Amino acid sequence: MEISTLESVLNQAITQARQTMNENIGGPFGAAILSEDGRVLSIASNTVLRDHDPTAHAEINAIRQAGALLGTHDLTGCILIATAYPCPMCFSAIIWANIKEVYFGARPQDAAVIGFRDDNIYDCFRDASKFEHIIQLKEFNREACLPLFSEYQTMSKQIY
Repeated sequence: MEISTLESVLNQAITQARQTMNENIGGPFGAAILSEDGRVLSIASNTVLRDHDPTAHAEINAIRQAGALLGTHDLTGCILIATAYPCPMCFSAIIWANIKEVYFGARPQDAAVIGFRDDNIYDCFRDASKFEHIIQLKEFNREACLPLFSEYQTMSKQIY
């Protein structure tokens, strides 16, 4: 992908993020999805505050829009451009969407300086026991749930 194309699309994501940030819709986060041939599929920003949805991050919104436009959950070959390094949730969604190339502007430390908590979540992944005071993960009634997985396996359904 040409640098000028990446810069142009990043600037569009920055503009979108700035607009929604100033409207108190979300934070300073914007993202875009490009197809393999460089076509802009989506440009989105963080809409957590407006939507009252903690998952409405720019990257998630951009992935949702691109998937809807293409009629698929598989964004293989697409490129994601974001104003910041993806948080753990967005990072996971990027992996699930099969996006293999991500360009980001601000670093996690830049987000931490202004109060975003991504590092806390990354720390939790390293040692979940440190976060038992915040969240408790408790296995419950596994045997009741396992038949669902067996049923799905026998149906030869698509794994995504």
